[in-house]
Amino acid sequence: MAQPHETTSTKPPGLRLFRGDKALRNYQTLALVLTFLAYTCFHMTRKITSIVKSELDPQTRVGSAWGRLHTRNTLNVGWYPFNTSDGSALLGEIDVAFLAVYSLGMFFAGHLGDRMDLRIVLTIGMIGTAIFTALFGAGYWLNIHSFYYFLIFQMISGLFQSSGWPSVVAVVGNWFGKSKRGLIMGIWNSHTSIGNISGSLLAAALLKYGWGWSFAIPSFIMALVGLVVFFFLPVSPEVMEIEINDGEINSDKDTAKEPLLEPGQEVKHKAIGFLEAWRIPGVAPFALCLFFSKLVAYTFLYWLPFYISHTPIGNEYLSDAMAGSLSTIFDVGGVLGGVLAGHISDRLNARAITAASFMYCAIPALFLYRTYGSMSMTWNICLMFITGMFVNGPYALITTAVSADLGTHSSLNGNSRALATVTAIIDGTGSVGAAIGPLLTGYISTESWSAVFTMLMAAALLAGLLLTHLVCAELKGKLSSVSKCVATCSDEV
Repeated sequence: MAQPHETTSTKPPGLRLFRGDKALRNYQTLALVLTFLAYTCFHMTRKITSIVKSELDPQTRVGSAWGRLHTRNTLNVGWYPFNTSDGSALLGEIDVAFLAVYSLGMFFAGHLGDRMDLRIVLTIGMIGTAIFTALFGAGYWLNIHSFYYFLIFQMISGLFQSSGWPSVVAVVGNWFGKSKRGLIMGIWNSHTSIGNISGSLLAAALLKYGWGWSFAIPSFIMALVGLVVFFFLPVSPEVMEIEINDGEINSDKDTAKEPLLEPGQEVKHKAIGFLEAWRIPGVAPFALCLFFSKLVAYTFLYWLPFYISHTPIGNEYLSDAMAGSLSTIFDVGGVLGGVLAGHISDRLNARAITAASFMYCAIPALFLYRTYGSMSMTWNICLMFITGMFVNGPYALITTAVSADLGTHSSLNGNSRALATVTAIIDGTGSVGAAIGPLLTGYISTESWSAVFTMLMAAALLAGLLLTHLVCAELKGKLSSVSKCVATCSDEV
């Protein structure tokens, strides 16, 4: 067994009672379930603002072919200052402020995650997110109409949210090797879509009681799950003092499919540096690809319910609650896309080819959804599902399996203390794009939703092109393998 590296992680209090349980699969299952629930809660609270947007900023006049246009609100509906003519821009600024702090915090969170107890980092992130999300909603009961109140609390919430992703990916990466990582993490990463769906449905259902409840109840749920994580999350086999035999985590002996920790190898490394992590082969292109991929995904995350409620479907406008519920179809497609992308990349052993192919397929899907999605409810649902599948597929693959692969890259010589840092770099870079997309949408949508979709198609194209070098390398490797197989068969004949 590998010797444990320097770490400050400790056994969770709730598991100290089960000292006799050394079953690897039990702890793997527990780690998967708890990290799944934890990040479901992160996305559940993150989705709320997109549902509440139309309640804060109801646009009342039907105008051109682009749907409802902004008017100076004189009917005392909505919530000041978001119910004015620049309401969409203000909401867009809150989104970008949240995501800007989130992306910056991600780099620091990854750095801390490789140096501190991941269980503690994740718990603090969840409790902090719950508190400041609830404070945002408290503006409803406190009758607060200051833009800066909502801006500041959303930014602090973004800071706490940034601790989530590097922590959960590092924990899962600690328990699973590479050979099935794409499929396992593809299924596990459905927490993103499940969180979006549950956040949408819960927030939409609570709107009738007042938009403050749409923030309060999900925050309470997240705080409860955060306490469960604190008491029961097993961070790694080393912390739980479990012996890892060959094949338990990874049965592959191929150096291209090395396990996270090589059994029998002395491993005692310091956490990897920020610049050193950037130099790991593949980190930069995948990080830049994720920049544009998350730009597309997060534009849908924050603006899809708003777009649906302000675009006629079959010549009828949907209510805010109905639009929020309908938008979950995008995330249902995202669940399938994440699983397919992970499974395909495992079977082909080609992460870049899979991610690039999905991004290219997203371009016609976006065009068709914008062009024909308003024809009828059936067309809207079908095209939204397909769009969600192709948009979220590569996003899920890069933020999970690819990040974990690169965090255990062979160039690190067995150093496992890079997972959180590499994950933070890739997802942090992507989150910069996630901040820019919703911000631009807030301004562009007031002029034309078709222009918004043009921006999204261009971003999808750039995401695919940025992986061209890695795609060519993978294709070259595949062709080389085929040539060797053909030569071997010829020699045998």
